[in-house]
Amino acid sequence: MSEEDIEERRSKEEIERLSVGVEGFDPIIGGGIPRGFFVAVTGEPGTGKTIFSIHFAWRGVLDNDKVIYVTTEESRESIIRQAKMFNMDLEKAIDEEKMIIIDALMRGRADEWSLDEIDVDRLVEKIIEAKKRLGYGRARLVIDSMSAFWLDKPAMARKYSYMVKRILYRWDFTTLMISQYAITTGDAFGFGVEHVADGIIRFRRSVRRGVLKRYVLVEKMRQTAHDTRMYEIDIINGKGMIVIGPVSLRREDVSLPEDVMRRIKDQKKRSEKELP
Repeated sequence: MSEEDIEERRSKEEIERLSVGVEGFDPIIGGGIPRGFFVAVTGEPGTGKTIFSIHFAWRGVLDNDKVIYVTTEESRESIIRQAKMFNMDLEKAIDEEKMIIIDALMRGRADEWSLDEIDVDRLVEKIIEAKKRLGYGRARLVIDSMSAFWLDKPAMARKYSYMVKRILYRWDFTTLMISQYAITTGDAFGFGVEHVADGIIRFRRSVRRGVLKRYVLVEKMRQTAHDTRMYEIDIINGKGMIVIGPVSLRREDVSLPEDVMRRIKDQKKRSEKELP
């Protein structure tokens, strides 16, 4: 069955949605992420992308989905420790073969579920291997983050992102592809992911009256009448991420300085010209 046939079949069926697992978030996207979607989760460091992804993975464990989490910027142990802070026992899920964490940071150690190099082909192979190990059924995939695969060649971001989506499309994954967004430079590594994504969830942060505030905005979600307002979020010890509610912000509260935006736009143009 071709990709077009699969898409047509899905369009005729009632949309099945997967809960994200973050309190208050599902209503923003019509009840959850449509099954089979590839969603870009972008934002600066410290905005909550990884915690959001851990919630998504843990909800998958609770819903008896097959869960695969790829970590490129933290170790497997770090992801497990973070989850425990919010009463999510990923270690138990791994022991019970409900979940596999592929570690692409701690390269060189003798570990079946570690990547020995940051390579997109090896990534896809290892993800498929993990899916076969977990077995048939609905699956959730997190790649945290995709940016690590093109740090030295940003012009390849779109090509690599499309390749991952095209190959994994048939494996019944609903996927979060995390993309780092460097606030201090013109290297905005999210553009490749965003171009191929079925949805875009963008995290922001700002300091207001001396206090760090975090926000989330759903910029795109196909087949969904999603909420277009900015929402304030919080991260609570022992509980995790919650959605507080919509906010009215001035543009300057969440936008980047003009010189940074100019560098980002210039970098994006250069990257697109360099595409093979």
